[in-house]
Amino acid sequence: MKIAIALACVLLASNAYAADCVTNARGKVACADNGKAVGYNPNTGTAVKSTKNDAGVTTTQSSKGGTAKTKNGKGIYTSPSGTKCVKTANNAGCK
Repeated sequence: MKIAIALACVLLASNAYAADCVTNARGKVACADNGKAVGYNPNTGTAVKSTKNDAGVTTTQSSKGGTAKTKNGKGIYTSPSGTKCVKTANNAGCK
């Protein structure tokens, strides 16, 4: 579940300092600029920041302390409490 939330944040996120901002149908504000992204969900009070490196790995950080690194639908999520969740092509689980 946490992986799905983190991946959703990656897909919905965009950059807070850009002038090109929109509010989507779910009430989330998203702005985009130069491969960096920031989004905010007013329902939960959570902001997310995303960056993509040259290798295509997207790193997303939440204002509540969670971090996700994703590429091609696979990824690793680390919760604020330190729990790690991994999603591969054939498996998903948390430790």
